[in-house]
Amino acid sequence: MQVAVDRTLCEANEVCIGFAPAVFELDEGEELRIITPSVPESEVERVTRAVAACPKNALFIPE
Repeated sequence: MQVAVDRTLCEANEVCIGFAPAVFELDEGEELRIITPSVPESEVERVTRAVAACPKNALFIPE
């Protein structure tokens, strides 16, 4: 599974980090960084919840 962010929508409100801190973080510029775009099996459920919970719909799972 892959995960990506639409930077034009992302407000870096950290909801995704709350769900999956092993996959998402904020960089020095307070922009969302995906630590591992290829999501480990152990994080799939958390990342799926993070995508669904994103208030700006900025996260997505590419086809």
